Amino acid sequence: MEVRKILIDQQGEGERLDVALARLFPDLSRSRLSRLIEAGLVLVDGRRRKPGARVQRGESIEIRIPAEPEFRLRPQNIPLDIIYEDSELAVINKPQGMVVHPAHGSRDGTLAHALLYHFQHLSRVGGEHRPGIVHRLDRDTSGLLVVAKNDDAHRHLAAQIQERVMTREYTALVQGSLEQEGIIEAPISRHPQNRTKMAVVKEGRFAVTHYTVLQRYQGYTLVRVRLETGRTHQIRVHFAYIGNPVVGDTVYGHPETEFDLAGQLLHASYISFQHPVSGEVMEFESPLPQYFQRVLKILDSRKPLT
Repeated sequence: MEVRKILIDQQGEGERLDVALARLFPDLSRSRLSRLIEAGLVLVDGRRRKPGARVQRGESIEIRIPAEPEFRLRPQNIPLDIIYEDSELAVINKPQGMVVHPAHGSRDGTLAHALLYHFQHLSRVGGEHRPGIVHRLDRDTSGLLVVAKNDDAHRHLAAQIQERVMTREYTALVQGSLEQEGIIEAPISRHPQNRTKMAVVKEGRFAVTHYTVLQRYQGYTLVRVRLETGRTHQIRVHFAYIGNPVVGDTVYGHPETEFDLAGQLLHASYISFQHPVSGEVMEFESPLPQYFQRVLKILDSRKPLT
């Protein structure tokens, strides 16, 4: 069992215990910290406290973190839409609702499980639980992902993302109206109060999103989005920040929508990169999924904008 000890600093004076812990231990999720508090594994000056208890400067916090049971990733026969495959890489069209790799609460049915079943060789650069995974999509974001079959291909593709050689474009339906073209430049980091979310934070990492309007509807705008950087939840955070959240995004947008949706209307529709061996420019496109098209048909049927 891991034991951590720390003193409450001046910044933590008067904070809720759970909020202070999330700030002091950013590598632990809010949900896990809450479970540790409830289990009596968090002591303040040697005593158990409730999550909402206020802490004071100079108090000593001790956290006991039990070792998590060993988890081994195993192949699962999950269907995949494989757009392209060769000896170095594959391009996958990920469905909405599929988690890319295991995390707390998602230990089964991920893309990583499916990749192990469908491909004999995958890169290990990302670790045992992320075989072949060069970049990610959120669970409820659909569309194109490139997968590396060996470590050299992985490093080459990852470098293209770092050097902004790889182009990733998305199609999104957002709330409200936008200018025909725009650039959203705002730094992103963990939300200061809710560590499970991202937010525009002054001291965050540099992030730039480009967009072009494809179609305007009453109350909505269909946009093509290009990522210049690839921060966690970047598109969703940036459009919420400017007041135009992605439709169906219950985390950064509105909790309810007039449409029957399982997640946000955000689709990775285009990707291009240089092949890690031949240097050839590879380009792939993915049409909008049926649920996305259904919403656009509903909007098309309404009175057009004048």
